[in-house]
Amino acid sequence: MQPLTAGITNAQAAPNWLRAEPPELDEVQRALGRVVEAGNRTTDIMNRIRALFKKTPPRKEPVDVNEAILEVVTLTHGEAVKNGVSVETRLGDDVPEIQADRVQLQQVILNLMMNAMEAMSGVSQGSRELLIRTEKNASGGVLVAVQDSGPGLRSEDCDRVFDAFYTTKADGMGMGLSICRSIVEQHGGRISTSRKAGPGATIQFTLPIGGVGHEAAS
Repeated sequence: MQPLTAGITNAQAAPNWLRAEPPELDEVQRALGRVVEAGNRTTDIMNRIRALFKKTPPRKEPVDVNEAILEVVTLTHGEAVKNGVSVETRLGDDVPEIQADRVQLQQVILNLMMNAMEAMSGVSQGSRELLIRTEKNASGGVLVAVQDSGPGLRSEDCDRVFDAFYTTKADGMGMGLSICRSIVEQHGGRISTSRKAGPGATIQFTLPIGGVGHEAAS
């Protein structure tokens, strides 16, 4: 989980600032502040995931989907660089604000991005490209699509990747996409894979403006 990783990184940095001559106490204070912030964010995410499994309704607030996506892109910048992944966003200008649980929505986007980066980790030839796009869909809600340039999904995996404990990874637990589906469906949306021809995989989901009702991913 990204906030937890950030907290550990800052906690590891603090002793280095203390060993400096003279000790960089201001840097230590800032690092520890970031540890507390990361811990609070991790707690918030865990509480909302726990609530998700208890079928507690999502916390609804106005969410600018494009802004929420850009925050996650910034958060995962280091991971993208480490994996040699080029991240591109094509965010629609007419995407409406929706009523959603911001943290849960960002958890979906984070899971999809991390899955895409993992899928491309075995690509030895060609570029590793991750595209995130948004648009206003035919129902007036929002469509979000995450597309990678990895090996793609086998046809037999397309309908099962969102099942709990189903995974195509040797060391995977198969929970990431299942959680994504639960979050999206609790917001009244739908999530699916795209069967478009060509390399790579595309996973997309739709959300209605008010977070109620069900829509078909287009």
